[in-house]
Amino acid sequence: MKSNLKSIILATAFLSCSQFVSAQFLSASDTSESSVRKYKNIIEANREIVTFIEYSMVERGLPKHLRNLALIESHFNRNITSSAGAVGVWQFMTAHANQYGLTEDRRNDLYRSTKTAAVSLKNLYKKYNNWVTVVAAYNCGEGNIAKAMQAANSTQYHVFSKYLPAETINHVKKYLNACYATGELSSVLANYSDSRTMSLLKARENHIPGIALSETEINAGFKLDVIAEELKINMNDLLSWNPEIVSNLEADGESKLFLPTDVMPDFLMRKNSILSKSIRSK
Repeated sequence: MKSNLKSIILATAFLSCSQFVSAQFLSASDTSESSVRKYKNIIEANREIVTFIEYSMVERGLPKHLRNLALIESHFNRNITSSAGAVGVWQFMTAHANQYGLTEDRRNDLYRSTKTAAVSLKNLYKKYNNWVTVVAAYNCGEGNIAKAMQAANSTQYHVFSKYLPAETINHVKKYLNACYATGELSSVLANYSDSRTMSLLKARENHIPGIALSETEINAGFKLDVIAEELKINMNDLLSWNPEIVSNLEADGESKLFLPTDVMPDFLMRKNSILSKSIRSK
């Protein structure tokens, strides 16, 4: 019971910071009026299809904003075929379609392909627990996601995305832009933040060994307890990642700082404010 209570308290304390950071690394890249108008016009021009897709998603407990995946995949054109051979509103490749029992000749069937897409997206969400990674996986496949995570030593999209194909990174950007246009971006980013927070808490509680660390430089102006407090990390963990940091700061006035790869962006973004608070508290 105490462990569960601690998790809830930590999650609540960390959530606001996590959402802020995620919003900085993941946001709409094009919020222009022309972009918003473009997406809204496509949706309005295909209102009957959009309504069916939204109903199909909600029916399976999925969010309406997944209609934006079909929007960026095909502009809701059921007869479109890509240069790679993907077909229909959901741009199913033959292998992906067959995996869920959708035959090659049914990929442009709006009803069957949408039902299949809903099942596929729900399965991907069970695996990744956030819609940003789901959109990336839908585009490039689970194999490429696994390789990128392994290369980055992280399960967080804003960390491993640099190892993904440029097409996939652009696809996620389009999705976020579409969600901005439909007024659902905050929901998508909050979902990503929630997933990220729980992932960090789980790793911390389970004391996962061999956690991937990233490094940066700090000077003696920083106080370690302020760093720990601001990043919501345990002081003992901070010292275990940096066993010589106290002596280095005292002797040289500077030191390398090692933090988990998933936490380092938080520190880098807030580095100046953490330094200011450290100096004030001395």
